[in-house]
Amino acid sequence: MKTLHRKLLWASLIIIVSQQVQSQDIHFSQFNEAPLLRNPALAGIFTGDLRFQAVYRTQWQSVTVPYQTTSLNGEFKLPVGKGEDFLTLGGQILYDKAGDIGMTSTHILPAANYHKSLSGERNMYLSLGFMGGMVQRKFDRSKVTTNSQFDGNNYNPGLSDGENFNSASYSYFDATVGMSFNAQINDNPDNNVFAGVALHHFNKPSNISFYGNSSLEMIPKWVYSGGARLATSEQTYVTFHADYSKQGPHSELIGGAIYTWKLDDEVDPKYLIHGGGFLRVGDAVIPVAKVEMRPLAISVSYDANISKLSTTTRGRGGFELALSYQTYLNRDNTSKNAVRCPRF
Repeated sequence: MKTLHRKLLWASLIIIVSQQVQSQDIHFSQFNEAPLLRNPALAGIFTGDLRFQAVYRTQWQSVTVPYQTTSLNGEFKLPVGKGEDFLTLGGQILYDKAGDIGMTSTHILPAANYHKSLSGERNMYLSLGFMGGMVQRKFDRSKVTTNSQFDGNNYNPGLSDGENFNSASYSYFDATVGMSFNAQINDNPDNNVFAGVALHHFNKPSNISFYGNSSLEMIPKWVYSGGARLATSEQTYVTFHADYSKQGPHSELIGGAIYTWKLDDEVDPKYLIHGGGFLRVGDAVIPVAKVEMRPLAISVSYDANISKLSTTTRGRGGFELALSYQTYLNRDNTSKNAVRCPRF
């Protein structure tokens, strides 16, 4: 009984406190490693033809059954026509599992992004991206426990949970549209800037209820993104990233910087190390470390919780591991040979 009460208490505290600082959607501390989750118009804004990224996050392990989230995304960039325009095709797969009842959410979201060149002299692109696909949510009904199953002072699993669920799962179509601008600042390829805005759930998916309530619909979410990469020497540069999201009454602001050292070639390095951190305002301080052995890279981060829940969590939040593979392809129309192409 004490164990059950404790689990219910921790779950309630997490829901109450986290709703004050987080939106309804999945998020990552290493948000820069999941660009399509930020904005489909950020697809293809990288140096290379092909990129695969994976991020794994586990959170709240110190107080309850950990929330686990995995993101997989891929992008393939190819030129369009005889000019400097490009098209990026890709997609995002998300899997999230939370709580004692195994609440899961699976997203399969193909994406496309068109990059229009705005300059014949340097890299400068305006991009329009779209992402849309199916989302399924479900839970394990056999693991649900409610107050209706308490017989006096005892828990009786033979009693009905008293909930009238139409089904333990539902699915819906979700869609996102976004725009971005990116440009090289001067002659140094390490100096770049980008800005973007995206509207998630613009189709306002309905029937998002286990009770079959057709009047409920997903609240659209605006995400404003920005970043800059600035050379500090021939061997080093610093990269800034920031996102502000707004979904109904919920909002989130996260930003920070990563400092990079090139360990070999100044122009085309293979070995790099990165270190820095982000701040999720009102929620967590997030140190980040990354090692790059091109075309592979691995990074880790940890949320040091500073929210109202920090007393309960003792400052322990979420751990993240990110892997990426980014390369040029051996083909005639590779973007490696292009004088101008979307880069960051």
